[in-house]
Amino acid sequence: MRPMAGRSQNGDTPRPVQFDIVLTEGFVLTEFAAVADALRITNRVGAVPVFGWICRSAKGGPVASPAGAVVETEPFSATARPDYVFVIGNRDPMAPELSMGQPLRRYIRGGAKVFLLAEAASRYLKEKGGEAQGLATHWENSVILRERMELFGAGTQLASEDGAVVTCAGMGTTLDVVLSVIREHVPSATLTTVANIFLHERIRDFSTRQPMGGTTGVSTGDADLDRAVQIMQAHIEEPVAIGDLVDELGVSARTLERKFRTYLDATPKTYYRRLRLAQANNLLLNTSMSIHEIGLATGFSSGFSALYKEFFGLTPREMREQRRGTAWKRERR
Repeated sequence: MRPMAGRSQNGDTPRPVQFDIVLTEGFVLTEFAAVADALRITNRVGAVPVFGWICRSAKGGPVASPAGAVVETEPFSATARPDYVFVIGNRDPMAPELSMGQPLRRYIRGGAKVFLLAEAASRYLKEKGGEAQGLATHWENSVILRERMELFGAGTQLASEDGAVVTCAGMGTTLDVVLSVIREHVPSATLTTVANIFLHERIRDFSTRQPMGGTTGVSTGDADLDRAVQIMQAHIEEPVAIGDLVDELGVSARTLERKFRTYLDATPKTYYRRLRLAQANNLLLNTSMSIHEIGLATGFSSGFSALYKEFFGLTPREMREQRRGTAWKRERR
């Protein structure tokens, strides 16, 4: 029988709770740092180190992030028995290494709980197909899956459990997830100290919705205005008519427009369009979605390229080619 995490085989001598942190070329540094630093700081705060970790990759050796950080890794081991595994996301959601296959099955058979972050989660969801309804990934990846998989519906929560696998939004929410794991192994006072070191006010529950899933992105202090922005964020793909928004809030169109101009220096219509174009630009530069798919995903069923050029000064195709050329030159240096 597998020993309980934090105990030796005979139950007397404490042993470190072991993590495998799995990296692929192009890994997201934000997510790696959240996991590794949370474990490191917890060990620093406690009287006795609680956690151990090994960075792994398919082949071992140095693995680089787009930010320029390089991490030395060990290859997967058939004999490794970590308590937890964190698979870090990647700038490329189609990176072949994100399809864990045999290593994932081996980890699960060994009794590990596996956390798949962002692109690693979306790859898992894609491979599960219809069985993955409601499981979490980063909202960017949800858009891609929704546009390319008929009737697919990823969840908007920070994380969701699927047996021994936890799919997660990743990015800044990674810290919430790893602190939730740490909570299981340290006194509450230690956890509070670690969270305070990170200046992290509250560990968000897995069920908390992602900001682009419909919570907040702007906090003006005006309840009607904040609610209006929340509704806009929750309806990027299928925009709500401003008239319907006014009815939902129970205010006059003139009052809502005055509030938008006062706090956000734009009319409701202009702000909503800018919000959708900003998301479209992010998808354009950071995903492999086609321009047509991006237009549909951000509520522009027609005229998307013209509106994009009016706002950004280049067509979507020109912008994508320009950024790809810049990235290629940077990587060649």
